[in-house]
Amino acid sequence: MTTPSRRDLANAIRFLAIDAVQAANSGHPGMPMGMADIAEVLWNDVLRHNPANPRWADRDRFILSNGHGSMLQYALLHLSGYDLSINDLKKFRQLDSKTPGHPENFMTCGIETTTGPLGQGFANAVGFALAEKLLAQRFNREGHAIVDHRTWVFMGDGCLMEGISHEAASLAGTWGLGKLVAFWDDNHISIDGNTDGWFTDDTPKRFEAYGWNVVRGVDGHDPVEIRTAIETARKSSDKPTLICCRTTIGFGSPNKAGKESSHGSPLGKDEVVATREALGWEHGAFEIPQALYDGWRARDLGAVEADWDARFAAYAAAFPSEAAEFQRRLAGELPEGFVDAALAFAIKTQQDGPTIASRKASQNCIEAFAPLLPELVGGSADLAHSNLTLWKGSKSVATDDANANYVYYGVREFGMTAIANGLTLHGGFIPYDATFLVFSDYARNAVRMAALMGVRALHVYTHDSIGLGEDGPTHQPIEHLASLRYIPDNDVWRPCDAVESAMAWKAAIQRADGPSCLIFSRQNLPHQARDEGQLLDIARGGYVLKESVGTPEVILIATGSEVGLAMQAAAKLGDGVRVVSMPCTDVFDRQDAVYRESVLPKSVRKRVAIEAGVSDFWRKYVGLDGAVIGIDTFGASAPIEALMPHFGFTVEHVLQAVSEL
Repeated sequence: MTTPSRRDLANAIRFLAIDAVQAANSGHPGMPMGMADIAEVLWNDVLRHNPANPRWADRDRFILSNGHGSMLQYALLHLSGYDLSINDLKKFRQLDSKTPGHPENFMTCGIETTTGPLGQGFANAVGFALAEKLLAQRFNREGHAIVDHRTWVFMGDGCLMEGISHEAASLAGTWGLGKLVAFWDDNHISIDGNTDGWFTDDTPKRFEAYGWNVVRGVDGHDPVEIRTAIETARKSSDKPTLICCRTTIGFGSPNKAGKESSHGSPLGKDEVVATREALGWEHGAFEIPQALYDGWRARDLGAVEADWDARFAAYAAAFPSEAAEFQRRLAGELPEGFVDAALAFAIKTQQDGPTIASRKASQNCIEAFAPLLPELVGGSADLAHSNLTLWKGSKSVATDDANANYVYYGVREFGMTAIANGLTLHGGFIPYDATFLVFSDYARNAVRMAALMGVRALHVYTHDSIGLGEDGPTHQPIEHLASLRYIPDNDVWRPCDAVESAMAWKAAIQRADGPSCLIFSRQNLPHQARDEGQLLDIARGGYVLKESVGTPEVILIATGSEVGLAMQAAAKLGDGVRVVSMPCTDVFDRQDAVYRESVLPKSVRKRVAIEAGVSDFWRKYVGLDGAVIGIDTFGASAPIEALMPHFGFTVEHVLQAVSEL
């Protein structure tokens, strides 16, 4: 073919999407067909990236928040020269393929974040843009802008209907994230049909009210208008930009364009043929002429990175320590000596033996660890003084301070957690966010996504049981510990004292392949005596805190505030009782069989688990023959001194349970 036109280049996206969805007999062709022209202009004219090195530090970040249209991104990656072959596209939505139904950052080269649940990709993008802002403030020097990239996000009507988009957009405007640009695919169609019956927001005004720069009325199929809108966005230095692109879903399909029938189903063989005729596409399924590949790969993308490499070399020569720290942080490596210092802090805490609330113990950990970890960025959903997440070096990210490291998220638990995911996905940061444990429900899907992606995000949840007292059942978590533990690859730590709190923080920071939930009490927890071996075994998730004299007759298993209760009961029961503290069941379950047997020998069937949460979770450890002292109703409003005995968390109740065994 002759030199391809922009429409030819965009049609390559369209037909790769059409053919892949048709071959899989599953998927969403309408969005890729509708947004192809926007994507073509962005990727061919503007996006700073390098298929030969998808992870280079100062690349632009591209995020597909409307991830059901994943074939748009797969087509872009393939056409641009990433490690994604035509055969990979032919395996769309098949087992173990590089092209799953929604973009997965751990499956496909060039995918920045996993986007499935609508709106979260947009919130992740806010986290990416915040990370760029903070890194630029920290590392850039006059004449040396080594951090200078943009975050581009595609999103649809569904993303904007989700409440998380309000939370994230509001914060992005407040923070003035001028390098964040969002393209709204304004096609008025969702699965149920025309959105006039359920989505009539004045979206441009909404974003203007959030403090965004808004480019209205862009024809999403006109490359000139698209490019002009992008240039307008690039001129905005103090506001994020929303580009409102009017598009036709299923563009080019004679019978399904502009209809919900093109949204989530293959076009069908006859309609595929008709669409080829309508758009003048004379090539077969998955057939891309070399001229189109040449058109897609005309830019020297390697030169963009090479230019940055040269600038970074000059920066490193002028500022060697800053350059080394930048590289360390982007590599996700902890500072030299941190692990030893964290362990020393835990040992000293054991020696000091404080009896304090574990939320206060957590704050002490932050005070100790944060000066050693410049990449640590904290935050709370309007509960900083209750979660105790502030430390003396906290500086708001809403400032231009080079060491800004604390996020006041406001009452936005879901947005907070998804933004924190974006911070860690970008690289250069270890974020921790915080709220009450009962409100982890609001954040849960973002916690789940962190676990799915295997990212180092730390979720701090305080006020961990009915022990919080007078606020009553709306604020008292019951099922939440079990619910979080049931998320695969999500480590849930519930420490029993200040020492376990320190070891939990240490483990969470060291864990590079997944998130951790750190669960802390409002009330004071007694310090527990332990030797150095027991202290080190905390890191194994469960360990023998009190050994019996001889072979144990009964094992008491507890977490958090209930460990103190188990120890009191053991003192009454006498020599035949072992107490096992289980601060993290997830980590304990990953230990080898020999260690697990040494802690919970199968021969000892008389077991009682004690935790102020739903009881059924503990059946895996006590069996049908054992007992669980838990809570399977909602709580009540009263002081803790009344609540604990009312719900059976007393020494007498433990003794009775053992007696009945």
